[in-house]
Amino acid sequence: MANDVFNDTRVSRAYFKLALPLVCSMVVTLIYNLADTYFVAQTGDTNIVAGVSLGMPVFTLLMALGNMFGQGGSSLISRLLGQQDSQGVQRVSSFCFYGTLLTGVVVAAVMLLARNPLVWLLGASEETFVHASDYYVWLAAGAPIIMASFIHSNLLRAEGMSRESMAGTILGALVNIVLDPIFISTLEMGAAGAAIATVIGYLVSDVVCAAAVIQKSRVLSVDVRRVVVPARHVGQILSIGIPAAVVNVMQSASAVLVNQFLLPYGNDKIAAMGIVLKVSMIALLLLTGFAFGGQPLFGYYYGAEDKKRFAALLRFCLLFISVSALILTAGICLAAPVLMRVFMDNDGIIQDGSVMLRWQVISMVFVGFVLLMSILFQSTGKAAAAFVLSISRQGVIFAAALIVARQLMGYTGILAAQAVADVVTAVIAAGLFYTQLYKEMH
Repeated sequence: MANDVFNDTRVSRAYFKLALPLVCSMVVTLIYNLADTYFVAQTGDTNIVAGVSLGMPVFTLLMALGNMFGQGGSSLISRLLGQQDSQGVQRVSSFCFYGTLLTGVVVAAVMLLARNPLVWLLGASEETFVHASDYYVWLAAGAPIIMASFIHSNLLRAEGMSRESMAGTILGALVNIVLDPIFISTLEMGAAGAAIATVIGYLVSDVVCAAAVIQKSRVLSVDVRRVVVPARHVGQILSIGIPAAVVNVMQSASAVLVNQFLLPYGNDKIAAMGIVLKVSMIALLLLTGFAFGGQPLFGYYYGAEDKKRFAALLRFCLLFISVSALILTAGICLAAPVLMRVFMDNDGIIQDGSVMLRWQVISMVFVGFVLLMSILFQSTGKAAAAFVLSISRQGVIFAAALIVARQLMGYTGILAAQAVADVVTAVIAAGLFYTQLYKEMH
């Protein structure tokens, strides 16, 4: 039943077969996200750039809700594949798909009804409210489409079909990139145009991935008659999916919190941070891709009780991801001014953004470790450990670091807070690994 990649005797080769297509998808997703920022920045209006930056937590929230079913479902499906339970896989995949669509409709309605107070909460000012609101409305309206894109892209990888998942992501991204300049500049739709192009791109991705499930998958299903799953499966999906979603929610919350802390320093600082967060995704998405690349294998080996290959895969991933993180950090720190100038030729934005960017990526080796541990806990069904990490790096630990660092160092403390949170969370992750999984591996 399982894809041959799961039975490859060399775990490094199996890992790269699954990870490289995912990393390619992440690179395209990176371009996807940078395209919005680039074309919006070409307007030369810092208020539009700041407005779109303020709206980005909305996208992160939708990604979180999609990942609640996507990552929770893929974790369970990997273990079910290891147990040779094809009927369970069909029911879980169908439940995740339709559950996401229904949740998306409800979320869209709530977000549209609460538009004004939520846009102000995101950190809008009088100058940026219109642009932030335009971006927000279209993302909210497209909530079911955006959330659904994280279902089949995750589930296809769980079956070992990383190439099909990559194809859907790439085609959607290309559509978005083509439409961005048309909607933003040619049609003069500004922030609204960026959001509309994004939603259309995700719709294309949805269609391509769903077609792959219907035409090529041996075990996944979109049959509504198979939507009912045992209560224990719902519990396992949510116990892993909710921590995965919390990570993205915390990303949104931390972005809002930083914007609120930067607001007294002016909209230029918020605009610079908006660009910085996009550029820092170069490292973050690549590391996420490398960490997630091992998720189907970790789940399969754990479900099959293959401790030898599980341990070998973990050792390989630790070394590879750590080296990759160090290389990415060095490259981005050296190229910070150049990267900022690509988006906006404004000396103030470049100067502020270069400092911000270096602080954002200085601790990426710790981020890589935390990401790997998070995926490890999700893959093995360690819900409590996954939840602790989900509320730490950009949640409780980050909020505490931000408050304390600002009191001690002022503006510089705001910039340094994420690095402090990364180091502390890595220490927590190491402790959780020792108590939750180390003994099982021996």
